[in-house]
Amino acid sequence: MMSYFSVENIVWTQALKEAFGESVELEDDKGHLEVYDIAAEFEVDGQGYAILVQPDRTDEEYEVLRIVKNADGGLELATIDDDEEWENVSELYDELTFPEGDED
Repeated sequence: MMSYFSVENIVWTQALKEAFGESVELEDDKGHLEVYDIAAEFEVDGQGYAILVQPDRTDEEYEVLRIVKNADGGLELATIDDDEEWENVSELYDELTFPEGDED
């Protein structure tokens, strides 16, 4: 039903980089801070998403997070609890990053 997850509907954004710079620190479930590079950020149908890569990882290993505005208007990153949504965004990013075959 989520047909708006297509490459044509992507709007590239810079909001996270403008707010945080090239990288962000995220707390893992054990309370440790991990540094992630902001590999990409874009909106699909008004919802912002961020692709984050740890500096020592390969490009194929990345985190997909939602970009949400908090009460103060600042930006926060939120995990995507909906597996289908995560899958859709992840596939979309793969399509953008590793285009299949035809380059016309």
